[in-house]
Amino acid sequence: MSAADVRRAIVRISHEIIERNHGVEGLAIVGLQRGGTWIAEAIAKQINEIETSVTVPLGALDVSLHRDDIGMRPVSLGAISSIPFDLSGATVVLVDDVLYTGRTVRAAMEGLNNYGRPRAVQLAVLVDRGHRELPIRPDFVGKNLPTHRDDDVSVTVNGVTIGGSQ
Repeated sequence: MSAADVRRAIVRISHEIIERNHGVEGLAIVGLQRGGTWIAEAIAKQINEIETSVTVPLGALDVSLHRDDIGMRPVSLGAISSIPFDLSGATVVLVDDVLYTGRTVRAAMEGLNNYGRPRAVQLAVLVDRGHRELPIRPDFVGKNLPTHRDDDVSVTVNGVTIGGSQ
């Protein structure tokens, strides 16, 4: 995916979120630290440009302490959660850069409980690379990219690259 492909995917996902939810009332966008936060910001900005009557709340969630593999790998500190609004009753769109095993999303759903009880949780990802280990399916996808398990997928505003394991 090129930079233009990434921009188009963000615009398309933003429109799909509005259409699926019949507007933006009660909607909140939460990016997963680190890779999903810039995408969440871009989606929220796009949605706010399309639907000017309401500003969609935007937050960021660090899931590192909610992961099921916390004892198996080091916790990287530095990313913080910032959700300065109550999620109770909201439709939360979790945003991440790459969906792989589904374990980060599982941790995110647990982490959301610290900020209220959402009415619904939806998932938007820029890249779905397959290889799921948990029964998690995204609601909004920029691009399905089949990969090998050992591939490294990098998503930036400049595009998506796939490389061998590093």
